[in-house]
Amino acid sequence: MTTTPDKHAVKAYLLELQDRICDSLATVDGGRFAEDTWQRAEGGGGRSRVLADGAVIEKGGVNFSHVMGDAMPASATAHRPELAGRSFEAMGVSLVIHPSNPYAPTSHANVRFFIAEKDGADPVWWFGGGYDLTPYYGFEEDCVHWHKTASEACAPFGDDVYPRYKNWCDEYFYLKHRSEARGVGGLFFDDLNELGFDQSFAFMRAVGDSYLPAYQPILERRKDSPYTERERQFQLYRRGRYVEFNLVYDRGTLFGLQTGGRTESILMSLPPLVRWEYDFHPEPDSPEARLTRDFLPPQDWLARQ
Repeated sequence: MTTTPDKHAVKAYLLELQDRICDSLATVDGGRFAEDTWQRAEGGGGRSRVLADGAVIEKGGVNFSHVMGDAMPASATAHRPELAGRSFEAMGVSLVIHPSNPYAPTSHANVRFFIAEKDGADPVWWFGGGYDLTPYYGFEEDCVHWHKTASEACAPFGDDVYPRYKNWCDEYFYLKHRSEARGVGGLFFDDLNELGFDQSFAFMRAVGDSYLPAYQPILERRKDSPYTERERQFQLYRRGRYVEFNLVYDRGTLFGLQTGGRTESILMSLPPLVRWEYDFHPEPDSPEARLTRDFLPPQDWLARQ
């Protein structure tokens, strides 16, 4: 068992994962991701890849970042006092795909590694990540496939892993001010180190590797669905929930901004078009109403297989 975290192996995997995801999604879309390589004055950098105005993807961003610094921000050490006085490195791949078609759901995924070190002490490290699905119009078969793929990725690591991280996802991607889930969930984990480095890294890879099998079949199934202006306007309205969550609650967004990260890359997850409407209520029993009634409340999707 590896006891010393292998930062280089993690970074190599993350870069390869970014390549693989971009290549596959670009094939579905027929377009290409434009790459923007950047450096951070305080240390580190990354490469941001964005596909905009594609045939399938209205805006998609797949970002790799590896940032470092001599000290953690005060907001972080207040919650994690053991990080005080340590240098840190944080690396990860984070992506959000906003399809054009209202029947194709938005998806988000993130896998990341954090390590804080100082002379004469063992490093403090952990993995985190997960993925979640945000439909605008609900389809049971899509939700079942998404969660089945997530469950299969977790299965080699224990029977309790998927239920635990599924519940964590349901709790995390929740807009408290709306009393509403952002989407239909998936997986969320953080502070993972109790398995040891090798197994923790293996689990992070399992999650990262399962994103495309979870999402690509859904995207291909829905990308050509006929729709009208009604569905498009509802999609733009529901995208507002996505923006609200990312700017108010998302840990990655807040960490990036607090550590002086690159704003363009941090906010690449936001959709290109969005709208808010005062006190909107969909017609009872309409497809729009069924989204919040039948799909957004947390539930056991595997029971519907």
